[in-house]
Amino acid sequence: MVNVIILAVYIAGMIAIGYYASKKTKSVNDFVLGGRNIGTWLTSFAYGTSYFSAVVFIGYAGQFGWNYGMSATWIGIGNALIGSALAWVVLGRRTRLMTAHLGASTMPEFFEKRFGSKSLKIAAAIIVFVFLIPYTASVYNGLSRLFSMAFPIDYSVCVILMAVLTAAYVILGGYTATAINDFVQGIIMLLGIIAVVFCAVQEGGGLGAILFDLSVIEDSAANISQNSLNSLFGPDPLNLLGVVILTSLGTWGLPQMVHKFYAIKNDEAIKKGAVISTLFAFVVAGGSYFLGSFVRVFCSTNAADTGKAFIESPGGRPDFDSMIPGLLEKSLPEILIGVVVILVLSASMSTLSSLVLTSSSTLTIDLIKPFRKKNLSEDRQMLIMRILVAVFLLISVVIALNKNALITTLMSISWGALAGSFLGPFTYGLFSKKVTKAAVWASFASGIGITVLHMCIFTFGGVSGSFLGFNLASPINAGAFAMIVSLIIVPVVSMFTPKIPKETADNAFAAIESK
Repeated sequence: MVNVIILAVYIAGMIAIGYYASKKTKSVNDFVLGGRNIGTWLTSFAYGTSYFSAVVFIGYAGQFGWNYGMSATWIGIGNALIGSALAWVVLGRRTRLMTAHLGASTMPEFFEKRFGSKSLKIAAAIIVFVFLIPYTASVYNGLSRLFSMAFPIDYSVCVILMAVLTAAYVILGGYTATAINDFVQGIIMLLGIIAVVFCAVQEGGGLGAILFDLSVIEDSAANISQNSLNSLFGPDPLNLLGVVILTSLGTWGLPQMVHKFYAIKNDEAIKKGAVISTLFAFVVAGGSYFLGSFVRVFCSTNAADTGKAFIESPGGRPDFDSMIPGLLEKSLPEILIGVVVILVLSASMSTLSSLVLTSSSTLTIDLIKPFRKKNLSEDRQMLIMRILVAVFLLISVVIALNKNALITTLMSISWGALAGSFLGPFTYGLFSKKVTKAAVWASFASGIGITVLHMCIFTFGGVSGSFLGFNLASPINAGAFAMIVSLIIVPVVSMFTPKIPKETADNAFAAIESK
């Protein structure tokens, strides 16, 4: 009953914020960017809450805590230092200045105006729409598993209710509603993760006892020996590195993440935002993976292990997405289960709202509007975006209803394709006039090509194998590889292909050079 009351109050608050923000949303610029006037705290929390969702707390923390033990905490540290601090320092100011000068509201629009190519915009918009869908489905998947544990509600009902609630406040208030909600949700996430980690450590007999319990665990099937799960770099440091790269460097090329820099108010806000978002990531991401490292202490795939949550192993593979819910059920009192539900709901709602807003604005501004013979009015554009929010959520729900798909697989496919396509051309495009259109096309082709080829051969083809210790079948390693290729291929191709017109390049850098 307590859980239901907490949930009802939370939902009412989200809808109220959406209604409040709707009064301030009068134009496309307001709906998509909040009028480019969003302050430090709201933007910092919007960045962090869009970064971390049920995908991290339920999917990644469970799977990598099981596979790597305490060393999984390095993933959270990498997210804070590379995915947050370095992203803000390197990308923040230049993204704000260049996109404002070019009048770009979306990442595809940035590619069009930065490189003088409408075809780049169209290709980027299609990539964004197609590959944000599996990420959205993974968020639904993770949240619904937790809901199924805390409430006697069917998985499919959870997914549909989430979609309706997300649609309600995004359609009402656009980016402003999303940013305000993200701030509230971020506070809940910070307090919630601290409380959950504290209770889990206490239930495990203290950190020393948990480390000892991890030290005696061995799993020959997973190549885990004693004293490896409690070690500094864990039993498999090479594949752990792949996870750090995917989840940390990936944010630099994700449209829903860099979009936050478009909307921030000024340079001073960026400096403060870098500090706030980094601290937020240390607590939320670091806390989530630290908690995930306990799963083998609280969960087991052996039903005979009394006192532990039993995790089924269909087809010989542990159900990783059930591990964190199992840990929570064993370690938390009922009142805190309600807090955790709101914690994960907060993280997921903020990510979902960012994803659907990015997708709907991209389709409207970059695909529908250019092909209309008549100019679309501001009201008509906002109406189309609101309709597309509902359409995008509906497609994601259909995918998410297949709960057999691993959360980590869905997210890795999405991040690998998006960041593998955009990371190199976006980052280099902010700093160098020498990047060519051919280099951007090459990055798009390699990002999508690597992702799709890997899906066909390994994910759906059932092929397995390793190279120099890296698991070739892992979509996480494939995504990390696609990002690295993007960073290499852009400067290499730019050396041998025609430069863009000088006036186009000079115009793109005019605002930065004037500063």
